[in-house]
Amino acid sequence: MEVYKFIIFGKVQGVYYRKFVSQSAMKKQLEGYIKNLSDGTVEVVVVLFDEDVEAFKKILNDGSPASKVVRIEMQILEEDDLLYDGFEIRK
Repeated sequence: MEVYKFIIFGKVQGVYYRKFVSQSAMKKQLEGYIKNLSDGTVEVVVVLFDEDVEAFKKILNDGSPASKVVRIEMQILEEDDLLYDGFEIRK
């Protein structure tokens, strides 16, 4: 299990993108968070097994009906001392 950080670029703010992703993550019982960034992108930090990464990236890429994802950047966080209790939307 690893902690992944995704930055999503495109039309992803003001289009229920965070709600869509958080609901999908909660259905899969994932832990982490999603939040808007000041530059118009969205950040997602999530705990995943390696075999779940591609399925989660598909959720991020599909997004809400009104969103349009242009690019997703991904990195594995080496040190993440945050404790997660489910999946949440952060401000």
